[in-house]
Amino acid sequence: MTSLQTAQTIDGATAPNTPRDQAGTLSAALVLFLAAGAGLSVASLYYSQPMLGVLGADIGASDRAVGWVPTLTQLGYALGILLLAPLGDRYDRRRIILAKAAVLVLALFVAAVAPSIGPLLAASLGIGLSATLAQDIVPSAAHLAPEAQRGKVVGTVMTGLLLGIVLSRVVSGYVAEHFGWRAVFYGAAASIVLVGFEAWRSLPSFRPTIRDSYGELLNSLVHLWRRHGALRRAALAQGLLSVGFSAFWSTLAVMLHAAPFHLGSAAAGAFGLAGAAGAMAAPFAGHLADRRGPEQVTRLGASLVALSFAAMFLSPLLSPHAQLWLFAASAVGFDLGVQATLIAHQTIVYGIDPGARSRLNAIMFVGMFIGMAAGSALGSMVQAQWGWMAVTALATATSTGALAVRLWPAAPSR
Repeated sequence: MTSLQTAQTIDGATAPNTPRDQAGTLSAALVLFLAAGAGLSVASLYYSQPMLGVLGADIGASDRAVGWVPTLTQLGYALGILLLAPLGDRYDRRRIILAKAAVLVLALFVAAVAPSIGPLLAASLGIGLSATLAQDIVPSAAHLAPEAQRGKVVGTVMTGLLLGIVLSRVVSGYVAEHFGWRAVFYGAAASIVLVGFEAWRSLPSFRPTIRDSYGELLNSLVHLWRRHGALRRAALAQGLLSVGFSAFWSTLAVMLHAAPFHLGSAAAGAFGLAGAAGAMAAPFAGHLADRRGPEQVTRLGASLVALSFAAMFLSPLLSPHAQLWLFAASAVGFDLGVQATLIAHQTIVYGIDPGARSRLNAIMFVGMFIGMAAGSALGSMVQAQWGWMAVTALATATSTGALAVRLWPAAPSR
């Protein structure tokens, strides 16, 4: 039996000092920390989006150049998931969490003091790579939780991660409007310092579950990709949905900063509340997937995303005030569709091979964040060249493509 096969029978055991209360359950304080740590870590990916308009003007960068800030952040996250997340199976995950927290603090600090676009872009890539700290916290929660509590604990931590995504734009928009965009990065760095300190104080050590070399670990990802058609469909469809999702959020602040709106970063960040309304309803998609099957949920979710983006073609016919309401309603719709489809895709992927769930999940998220990075880059270029309606067309086309992938007959796994 190879070590990878052996890993499938080992439950990532932890040190005997796992923090639990007298009833043998995981302490509520530790669960709360893991949820907050996941949320604050992943929030680092999205702080820049609502303040791109004021940020570019302050450092003298063009809209197209500033568009590379979220692009490199998302691309770094995709690379980090692919190249760094598998290390959690090979080494003590506690040390990995502490190391990534230190690098993330440094990258956020560099972004805060960046005098020009060049250092800011380098810091953005570093933020993306080290923010994969969130992808180490979630499996840590799964390993620490007793079997009877595992689903509840992981669900709580994932709720924290989701809140970090949707509320990061609200916080950064408000802070940038009242205290400047650099204050956002300073505050983010301080929050990760607290995460790192608490991880050092409360997390136990984790025993590695495999002994394979780093090259063998990465090679297993290639075999899984080639073998499972369901995995390829999930990664491709979620990636296409992410293109439109990221294109919208990466260009929204710049669009609102210009005529006829002339709104600041706080207004752009406030749209995160509309997205939160849709995203927080997404857990119901899990119940629907259990009742109707995840395949149907992916089709319903992709359809909702496509319709929500297509509705924005009506914006030129409306007054500026009515356009803002349309954008907010569309944000609710496509956020709900994207999150519902993601939950259904995870259900599909987790059912492929229980012994390889972390690697299967990593592959799907790589596809998702490659789509995020592509959406940021394409959205900025399309908006600079042809305007906001071209961004709407891009998002509608890619989400329709995702629906086509889900409607196409599935190929059997090899």
